[in-house]
Amino acid sequence: MPGRLFSYIDSIVARDPSPRSRWEVLLYPGVWAVGFHKIAHRLFSARLYFLARWVNHFSRFMTAIDIHPGAKIGKNFFIDHGFVVIGETAEIGDNVTMYQGSTLGGTNPTNGMGGKRHPTIGDDVIVSLGAAILGPIMVGKGARIGANAVVTKEVPEGATMVGIPAKPVPVEVRPETVSFVPYGTPCSERFDPATQKLELLQCEVQVLQKRLAELLEEREAAKAAAAAKGKKSA
Repeated sequence: MPGRLFSYIDSIVARDPSPRSRWEVLLYPGVWAVGFHKIAHRLFSARLYFLARWVNHFSRFMTAIDIHPGAKIGKNFFIDHGFVVIGETAEIGDNVTMYQGSTLGGTNPTNGMGGKRHPTIGDDVIVSLGAAILGPIMVGKGARIGANAVVTKEVPEGATMVGIPAKPVPVEVRPETVSFVPYGTPCSERFDPATQKLELLQCEVQVLQKRLAELLEEREAAKAAAAAKGKKSA
């Protein structure tokens, strides 16, 4: 048990440079929220729904983080700062990071859809501040959801999603995908979608210009050959 706790704390330290010691991490509201959820989830699984909800409400009062007792959470889940909402049928993989104000929301209960209503989050996903992932969709392993993005469709593995509605950035984010990126948002203009689209257009124009030059050369060569053939015939 102490080994698992230290492993969990070390995983948080690896993603957050601010703590000066392991003991400081134990004061994080996200750590307490995850601890309370483990209790609430066991009660929920045992169909002790009222007690599970009581623990959930107490946790929300203490941490300002609302995790439904029915949500399934993997190892080393880190909520940075808090004010996060996670729905009942949400499933979260290992080493997932969620920042303040982010939401794993469900579909509208009035539309008659039951069962799975909330997203499934793959391993190593980063959900940035203010982002919302809505509905029973899958967010692939290693994906990054940018600040204030609203995700309503499936997210491929390793994709970086930005905007409303969220769309993947046109160019793969490298080399930042090799290591953890705080807030899931690369702080570089070269990863801005508008900048990337402009660069792609510039590349396409260069390819077209090169091809046009080749066609003109072929045309001139054909004219020269025809002229030479005409002189021989004369």
